[in-house]
Amino acid sequence: MIHDIERILISEEALHEKVQELGRQISEDYRGRRLLLVSILKGSVIFMADLMRAITVPCEIDFMAVSSYGDGVKTSGEVQIKKDLDRKIENYDLLIVEDILDSGKTLSYLMKVLAARNPSSIRICTLLDKPDRREATDVAAHYSGFQIPDAFVVGYGLDYAEKYRNLPYVGILKPSVYEK
Repeated sequence: MIHDIERILISEEALHEKVQELGRQISEDYRGRRLLLVSILKGSVIFMADLMRAITVPCEIDFMAVSSYGDGVKTSGEVQIKKDLDRKIENYDLLIVEDILDSGKTLSYLMKVLAARNPSSIRICTLLDKPDRREATDVAAHYSGFQIPDAFVVGYGLDYAEKYRNLPYVGILKPSVYEK
């Protein structure tokens, strides 16, 4: 796996520091509120696990599986909910926890679907933000870890064809791996 990485973009140490910083900010912003963290599977699961441990106020968690990529490297534009939430979200302050905010199409769709369920608020926390690829202009992260260039990244939960999620850092995948 390591030989498929062009270079490490974000180190394990930098990830840890940023997650702690985000956890402190979220804890401050959601003090006294009914916080529900919603992890978008599968990519955000590692980020979510670390983030929830860095949050010091009471919170609950749930998961959704949403896809617009399949095994490709670019979004198809068609969003499918593969696993919905297990609970009603009315009167919760939702914080959608995402691995990467890319075109924004998936999150734009998801925000509309969740808003119709009457939560008190909806915000986005993304580990990685690729603003150069943004197509959905109605989506912005309230909490963002790192702004990254337009490169195909893997590790720390992010994958290519279900591989590389277990790398402890975020790395740029060599184009030769996915341009076969």
